[in-house]
Amino acid sequence: MRNYPQIGVQVADVLLPRPGIDLHKWAVIACDQFTSQPDYWEKVSALVGESPSTFHLILPEVYLGTPEESRRIHSAQETMRRYLEANLFETYTGLIYVERTVGEKTRRGLILALDLEKYEFTPGAQSLIRATEGTILERIPPRMRIREGAMLELPHILVLIDDPERTVIEPVAEQSERLPLLYDFDLMLGSGHLRGRWVNDPALEQQVVRALERLASPEVFYTKYGVGREKGVLLFAVGDGNHSLATAKSVWEKIKAQVGPDHPARYALVEIENLYDEGLEFEPIHRVVFNAQRDMLSDLQAWFGERLTLQPCAGEDEMVEQVHRPQPSNEHRFGIISAQGYWLARVHQPESNLPVGTLQTFLDAWLKQQNGAKIDYIHGREVVSTLGRQGGNYGFYLPAMPKTELFRTVILDGVLPRKTFSMGEAIEKRFYMEARRIA
Repeated sequence: MRNYPQIGVQVADVLLPRPGIDLHKWAVIACDQFTSQPDYWEKVSALVGESPSTFHLILPEVYLGTPEESRRIHSAQETMRRYLEANLFETYTGLIYVERTVGEKTRRGLILALDLEKYEFTPGAQSLIRATEGTILERIPPRMRIREGAMLELPHILVLIDDPERTVIEPVAEQSERLPLLYDFDLMLGSGHLRGRWVNDPALEQQVVRALERLASPEVFYTKYGVGREKGVLLFAVGDGNHSLATAKSVWEKIKAQVGPDHPARYALVEIENLYDEGLEFEPIHRVVFNAQRDMLSDLQAWFGERLTLQPCAGEDEMVEQVHRPQPSNEHRFGIISAQGYWLARVHQPESNLPVGTLQTFLDAWLKQQNGAKIDYIHGREVVSTLGRQGGNYGFYLPAMPKTELFRTVILDGVLPRKTFSMGEAIEKRFYMEARRIA
């Protein structure tokens, strides 16, 4: 492994399953997906069986807070030890170039490790590596229980760089055909195709490092965003997996005094992607409130008062069309779905910068006053509509955030409201493939 401390990067020792292992069964989707759809994970379990798989090394969050949680944490940690003892992995020191194709879209990325000393997830942080959304602190302890006893980490973290000139990842893509092929296979359950190549060319690695150094140079940064020196340079913005990276940071802060600065837990393996990759689309993350004992439409009206207009819609299509119409600068729109029908909510003179912030402020306050009501964050129009129409539930349909606004918004305003955007639909989320030793 090689460290580049000025940009917070480590070129890591990456573990991949040895030849002969069925990669279609090995790779599974990020643990924080399909949390309200246990049938998805039942399909994964049936497909994988007892075959070597990352499914046996993670805790799908559909099981958080259930009797399965403790058993699965213990089983995952024991399976890590068993896989290592069985020499199930081969080690590759270097960057890994990744191509993920779903439908007509291909995203490109590089696997590397980031220095947690240069990452902060607290609001207002000016660190080189930053969270883009608010971190729910109570979600960290159960994840810490997994990582603290784990010998391996498996990344589903996607980190963004703002590289409109395409200087970091795209030059590797142009030369990818000459790089050794590590894996090339179809992912399970309709999630597309994954291909990975080993960047074993020192000159190409150095080209990547120099390009990242340029993006992180104060001269480029302050000119690019038109901000003063009171703003810290932002090179890496967490796109997906913020709570997983926050967990890695929390574990590192807890143990670093005992283990010293060179311990592998100081770093976290991630995939970096360019914000300007044509295959990367920002999708909205919708909300569903379950077991609501009150009329949320009345409570919304009471919360926003005369600033809220509720407009009934004939159906889902009309609601979606109204949400996506061009909005006046002094108005936010989102859709509401319940067993009684569909509505368009129009909030005039909003206090937040984005519709998701306007809605989330209400939901956070409302949920604190309710016993038994729960919220989940949902990908996809069909799922939020199906769940929202069930008795006792309310679905909230949101517009997407333009991806080009991300870095500037984080630099100027700090973290976004949690679950503001998603890098693609649920089936497009990162799959666990690579691993790294952290103990």
